[in-house]
Formats: sequence, structure tokens, C-alpha cells
Amino acid sequence: MTAMGKDLELGKDLIGLEDLSREQILGILDTAEPFKEISERKIKKVPVLRGQTIVNLFFEPSTRTRISFEFAEKRLSADTVNISSSGSSVQKGETLVDTARNLEAMRIHMVVVRHGSSGAARFLADRIPSNVINAGDGQHAHPTQALLDLLTIRDRFGAIEGRRVCIVGDIKHSRVARSNVTGFLKCGAEVAVCGPRTLIPAGIEDLGVQVFGRVEEAIEWCDVLYVLRLQLERMQGGYVPSLREYNRVFGVTSRRLESAADDMIVLHPGPMNRGVEIDSDVADGPRSVILPQVTNGVAVRMAVLYLLAGGRPELAESAKGRMP
Repeated sequence: MTAMGKDLELGKDLIGLEDLSREQILGILDTAEPFKEISERKIKKVPVLRGQTIVNLFFEPSTRTRISFEFAEKRLSADTVNISSSGSSVQKGETLVDTARNLEAMRIHMVVVRHGSSGAARFLADRIPSNVINAGDGQHAHPTQALLDLLTIRDRFGAIEGRRVCIVGDIKHSRVARSNVTGFLKCGAEVAVCGPRTLIPAGIEDLGVQVFGRVEEAIEWCDVLYVLRLQLERMQGGYVPSLREYNRVFGVTSRRLESAADDMIVLHPGPMNRGVEIDSDVADGPRSVILPQVTNGVAVRMAVLYLLAGGRPELAESAKGRMP
């Protein structure tokens, strides 16, 4: 472990990377490293969270994030309960606070929450004593996605500092983009964004972020091309003329990648719209690290759960040997 060692403290909750220092972010990545090995073993389990009850409270549909958290929880031997808005009392008018208080009455330890409203995770965390992990709230933040992206970049290049990262797509509405810009900047990367002007937030340059109007320029500049999903629901708002036009102007194609540096990599948070923001031969090609992102997602979420439960980074290494 290289960052902060036994002194790493995250506080009660993980709501957004803006709440964390550079050292805390790197400490989470360091803690995730030994948890990767657990996922490669025949028996993918350690007992470090045995007896802990974790509720996955998802008010929005999710596949990757929910399953990744569930894998992480089960590999740490926690008891897991999944609750979605469909089929729950939420559909009958129960509020977020009512749901939380009922869960607290069941003596849970942690809540992983995804919600369509920005600020919902903080709202919940301020009202219950259990640890709260934000799995995506509105257009605000998705901290564990940014952490797994940082880990994936560090795996490939050895360090994040000094790397040039460009995020392409719908920056305006993306919680992934917001968390990643924060994380990349805190870890010393140069950051740029690229997309239609209608999908670039006004004043983003004030954060120290460069703006490219053409994806070809972005590709020539960057070490890491981070392709965002074009949210099809935004088509109704007139932000882009059509899917075909978006692909023609901003789609990441193998032809456009011919001008990229030899070691440039492509990331995508999923799910992908193949043939819209990214072509299949890029998503499945040699530059793609999309599947390593998924693998790293489980390790990062194991690290976050472990640290919020009071685990120390240096003990994560010894946890590898607790079960055959």
C-alpha cells in the first residue's frame, strides 16, 4: 500500500469525489489492488464483512452497477438485500425518508443508493446513521464509476498524473463526467471534453478543462479517450439533430483512431450504443479497456465497502489469505 497506509479515513459516507482528497482517492485504488486477486480465485470470498447487512436501494434501473455492488458485497461475505422501486412501497407513495427509516429499524449497516434526483444520496446520508454509498444520483455524481476508471487508467499507464484524458459526448447531463472530471483533476491528469456545444456545460473551462469542438483534435491530443453513452432520451430535447448526425460528427470510429498515439486507450461506462457514440470494431478492438473497467468495478467497490466498514488498507492484503 502506498497511499496513507493505516491512516486512510473516508468518513461515514461516499457521496462524491469532491469530498475526498487526492490521497484518499489513491488510497482507495491501493486498497482495491489486493481485492482484484480474490476475484481470480476459485473460491471468490473472504469473511471481512461477515455479519454486515447491506441494502442495495435502486430507484432507477441499473444492471452493471447493481450487479457489481452485489458481487462485491457477496465476495466480502456480507448479507445483501436488493430493493428496487418497482414492486416496492415506493410505488405506493412511500418517501425516501420513510424507506430509510424502515430499513434502519431492521438494523442494517450500509445502504447503496441510486436515485434519479441529484442530492438524494446526501439527503439520505444526513438522515440515517448507516453508511451511505452513492451509486448515482441524478446528474450529480457517480463516484465509484470514477474510481474504477481511475484504477483502469493507472493499471495501463502506471500512474494517472500527467496523462491527458478527454471525455467525449453528453457532458452536460452526465454524472459520470462530473465525477470523472473531479477525480482526474485531483489525481493530476490534464482533462478535456468534446461534444456538441449544446451538450457542453457553460463555463467548464473555469475548472481548468480544455474544450475541443472536433473529435479528431481530441483523439490526437489525448492518452485516454473516455466515450460517454449518448442518452437517447436527450434526443427529445433537440440537443442533437439525429443519431446518424451525431455518429457522423462525433462517433468514435477506427478510421478516426488512426491518428491516435500508439498507446492511447478507450473507455466507456456502459451500456454502449454501438454505431452511435462508438463503433463495434473500436469497442471490441485492441485499444478498448471496457471489460477491464467492469472487472475493476468489483474490486473498487469491495475496497469502498471494506474501508467504510472500518477496514484498514494494510489489512486488505492479508484478507487475501483468509480463505483458500
